[in-house]
Amino acid sequence: MLTVLGTLESIIFMMLSLLHFHWVFGGKWGLNTTLPTTESGEKIMNPKKAGTALVGIVLFSFAIYIFIKTNTSFPIVALLNNYGGWAITAIFFLRAIGDFKYVGFFKKIKNTPFGRMDTKYFSPLCLFIALIGLLIELNI
Repeated sequence: MLTVLGTLESIIFMMLSLLHFHWVFGGKWGLNTTLPTTESGEKIMNPKKAGTALVGIVLFSFAIYIFIKTNTSFPIVALLNNYGGWAITAIFFLRAIGDFKYVGFFKKIKNTPFGRMDTKYFSPLCLFIALIGLLIELNI
């Protein structure tokens, strides 16, 4: 079961990573609904390509880490093995909760293109990733 969960989570991270690299190289698919906006349509953040690439690299690293941790007997540095999975789980759990204004299940600004996508897809995906991470860390 651990191998299945790890592979699933790795695939999710890989796909999210590829989406970020798609944007870095000029792709536009999904871009209009993936950044929070005010109710008047102003973007809350306007990430540069370097920042988007960094997120893509981090997500790719998460995919590799989880895959190695759950699918091989390859020795990972003890500190990463003990805390890396918990850190990833916490990041996505906190993202699902959100900032209480624009992002997450408890956001106040919900009636924007991003707000609707976040409620329907992004926050549930983050919670799903966190739950898989929790199951992996508890070795269930």
